[in-house]
Amino acid sequence: MKLHNGRAAGRPQTLWSAGGPVDAKMLAYTVADDREVDARLIRWDILGSLGHLQGLPIRPGDERDWTRALRAALRSHAAGRLSVGADHEDVHSAVEFWLTRRFGAVGLGIHAGRSRNDQVATDLRLYLRDALLTLHAQALETAGELVRFAARHRTVLWPGYTHQRRAMPSSAALWALAHAEGLLDTAESLDAVYRRGDRSPHGSAAGYGTPLRYDRRAAARALGFGGLDASVTAVQNGRGKLEAAVLFWCSQLGHDLAKLSSDVILFSAEEFGWIMLPAELATGSSIMPHKRNPDLFELTRARSAQVEGALAEVMALGRGLPSGYHRDFQLLKAPLFRGLDRTAEMLGMVTAAIPRLLVDRVRGAKALTGDILATDEVFRRAAAGTPFRSAYRMVAAELKQGAKFPVLTPAQILATRRVVGGMGNVAIGAARARLRGSRRWNAITRRKWEIMLARLAGRGR
Repeated sequence: MKLHNGRAAGRPQTLWSAGGPVDAKMLAYTVADDREVDARLIRWDILGSLGHLQGLPIRPGDERDWTRALRAALRSHAAGRLSVGADHEDVHSAVEFWLTRRFGAVGLGIHAGRSRNDQVATDLRLYLRDALLTLHAQALETAGELVRFAARHRTVLWPGYTHQRRAMPSSAALWALAHAEGLLDTAESLDAVYRRGDRSPHGSAAGYGTPLRYDRRAAARALGFGGLDASVTAVQNGRGKLEAAVLFWCSQLGHDLAKLSSDVILFSAEEFGWIMLPAELATGSSIMPHKRNPDLFELTRARSAQVEGALAEVMALGRGLPSGYHRDFQLLKAPLFRGLDRTAEMLGMVTAAIPRLLVDRVRGAKALTGDILATDEVFRRAAAGTPFRSAYRMVAAELKQGAKFPVLTPAQILATRRVVGGMGNVAIGAARARLRGSRRWNAITRRKWEIMLARLAGRGR
């Protein structure tokens, strides 16, 4: 079956124009910033079209010609010659017009069997699968730096806090591993988000399929998807849900990094001082020459709020819309990309900063005196035979009278905390095992993904 013949007489401004005049202001308003936003989707739009060929009922000779044309488009984009320009409405028109100018029938026929609605949904899922694997690897690098920090500072002690008040002794290793485990929890939850994006929307068109005989499963296999969004109408009804799931995952990474950053800001303040910022990780004041400000960590905390803002924006865009496609969905891309970019920036900077953080062992140990050892005294008496509640009340009464309890050395404090995961028995091995498992998942998934991409681009075996 040959879907189209002939050459384009000229390049229209939009894919939907029948050739008549279009109000320039209306066009500018509806296009908005789509050209800039769509720039990162060109590669994925071309790859999506290569998969699209496998669903179309075209002759083998035509398929070979169309494949060569699309792979030429890939090379042209890689060389910087194919981009979204001022003459294009969006990424789809940029690619289609490029193909039409150079290959005629390919460009005129490539849109058969699909709509821009399922096309952009496919582009985004391809893009997200790649971007999420990269972010996942970055998150594991951050967790890995925290595990290494813990291993270097196993015996460095400082106070632990509840209600922002000194509670019991803690340690640098305990602190770093807690943050590492938080990041690992979030990293490991990516699998569910990734599987949600592993269903192909291709062939659903505008939400109602097409009269064309189209093999959706063949297109999905060609693009490496594990399955389909089976109902063609579910694709448009679900727009924004995957974006929200991705941004929620990113916001959880942001939450982990914001909590870590707040600790570094607090513990590096002069009143605390058991973490120290090297000069290259601090900024100064334009008026106070003595200042060493933790701007890197403050801005990480602020950027995490921006990711949550992007999530809120995506959630608001889809709220209350009736079934089917709506142009509102165009505005999902900008907050999605913004949230992904912010997350990548945060992970990159925090990963680079962690190994350069310094600790003051002496100052941390000096803070472990007085009331912070009251609980140790309660348990010392309980171990000697006094019932726990009686020991608790005795120590509380003595504290009111100004009693001072024996000062314990760091070694003594560590020796009494041998429970798994406690300061004297930190679970570094468990964290390392989780890191290995998550890295293995990423490597296997990435390898399968890259094989599929290479095959589509004509580099596979």
